[in-house]
Amino acid sequence: MKSAEAPQPSELHQTPIGENIDKYLHYLTIERGLAKNTVESYARDLHKYREYLAEQGVIDPQAITKQMVRSFATALAEQTGPNGKKLSARTVARLVVSVRGLHKFWLAEKVTSSDVASTVHPPNIGSRLPKAISVDQVTRLLESPDTSTPTGLRDRAILEFLYSTGARISEVVGVDLDDLSLGQRSGGSSVAKRTGVVRLFGKGNKERLVPVGSYASKALDEYLVRARPELSSHGQGTAAVFLNARGSRLTRQGAWLILKKAAEKAKLDVEISPHTLRHSYATHLLEGGADIRVVQELLGHSSVTTTQIYTKVTADTLREVFAATHPRAL
Repeated sequence: MKSAEAPQPSELHQTPIGENIDKYLHYLTIERGLAKNTVESYARDLHKYREYLAEQGVIDPQAITKQMVRSFATALAEQTGPNGKKLSARTVARLVVSVRGLHKFWLAEKVTSSDVASTVHPPNIGSRLPKAISVDQVTRLLESPDTSTPTGLRDRAILEFLYSTGARISEVVGVDLDDLSLGQRSGGSSVAKRTGVVRLFGKGNKERLVPVGSYASKALDEYLVRARPELSSHGQGTAAVFLNARGSRLTRQGAWLILKKAAEKAKLDVEISPHTLRHSYATHLLEGGADIRVVQELLGHSSVTTTQIYTKVTADTLREVFAATHPRAL
């Protein structure tokens, strides 16, 4: 039942709960060094929590009980999203994890005298295998942009870069000119190749160096020489490598639209997401014999456990090949 004295949405930031959520977000930004997009995700989750508590007439962290946290988790499981469907177990789990982190912080900062969320666990979401596409599908995707135009050269460079480095889209659009080194050409004049390296900043602003293959280096070279100057002329100057038609830094949404457009043009019969090329990069490396620890470093995973999910994909592929080709497999 909603309280008759529940604060209005515009007043929520001024309540003790709102103020202490803001302190937690500040902690995540300054002390934990989390990326802006990650902190914004926490903010959205905790805004839902704050609104729920306000509907119960609760505006002080000390007044929150374990039952309230459990009720919030239960309410999430019954809530529907914009598409009219119930929230997925993964979304509910993320929200509960955000709330648990908040209460743990409050206890450490003595905002509360106990952690009332410690016994409320997120739902079991199981293991979701990453979706990878074949090398042939990757090739069709990468070759789909029309490189006779500046934006087509940019699109080809972005796609090649994504697959060559396994970078997240947020990392790609964050690359500046000073982060990229395409190196020197090697080999004879007829087969000259250029390989390079890029500095990427991942989750928690963690820095890593990743090789850039010859195909991606060539695509980047052509983009930087033939297309970027024209795109840059429409803006006010930026250090970003990848620019939009207005000469500004390309956004994640813009990069996602480039990927979607390329997938449609390539007529791929599979679903493509912003992480598709990253997943394919990792899977193809492991299938080619790369050490899992090396792949972990290349992907920027803090734990090898996160990378191990790709070994299951590879094992499944090997089983399929074995079953289809070995005379006594079945």
